[in-house]
Amino acid sequence: MSDPDIRRYRTVFLSDIHLGTRGCQADMLLDFIKHMECDQLYLVGDIVDGWKMKSGWYWPQSHNDVVQKILRLARKGVTVTYVPGNHDDRIRDFCGVHFGGVVVARDAIHETADGRRFLVTHGDEFDGVVQHAKWLAFLGDWAYRTLLAANTLTNRLRRRLGFGYWSFSAFLKQRVKNALQFIENFEQAVADEARRRGVDGVICGHIHKAEMREIDGITYINDGDWVESCTALVEHPDGRLEILEWSKISHAALLPRVDRPALAAEPIAA
Repeated sequence: MSDPDIRRYRTVFLSDIHLGTRGCQADMLLDFIKHMECDQLYLVGDIVDGWKMKSGWYWPQSHNDVVQKILRLARKGVTVTYVPGNHDDRIRDFCGVHFGGVVVARDAIHETADGRRFLVTHGDEFDGVVQHAKWLAFLGDWAYRTLLAANTLTNRLRRRLGFGYWSFSAFLKQRVKNALQFIENFEQAVADEARRRGVDGVICGHIHKAEMREIDGITYINDGDWVESCTALVEHPDGRLEILEWSKISHAALLPRVDRPALAAEPIAA
């Protein structure tokens, strides 16, 4: 008899997990993985935060657990494709290589059950700051991590008061005009690339803003992140695509967060 709490999907897309940072919502992600089954899993970049790990080591047991869960899915027959992003760009040197059943690819073309074709890419190549002013990207990353620290403190207090998860950083992002203009420009650039590739749409991450909309005949989908919105893109057996905001679904949003020290750091070597 199947478990009624398990959600069955054809494909799952996850990005911007940022393992190795304090802002990573690893417990929430583990809860999502526990309650889903899929045939294909795409890791759409910034899974491990190499930028942060250059300045200090942070790797609690929950981050090990995420890596181990993903490798276990691959061992059980799930097709796992890792499309690196800018924070884990070193992994791009291993495109075409398999690690524990996980294949690394620069990008990918995914065909849904209803025959639509999507370009799967992290999206940092369409971010002018990352490509042409990397020092500014590093500065922005430091400011963003500071904001996430405030986000963590806010939610620690909310849990003690019995409230669910709420993203302070996402709230601010929605209200800053320059951020909204950057997001709009990014979405247009990614959609233009999908059109150039001759596909029906694009699935990406990078900007930490889950979205699904049409842009001049191209289906633009961003699967969000696991530091702010805790979102995933899922494909149902009939090809229907849906963005899940797990923080609004999971009881883990109300649980106190406990970061246990890691027993071993081997999984990050992959």
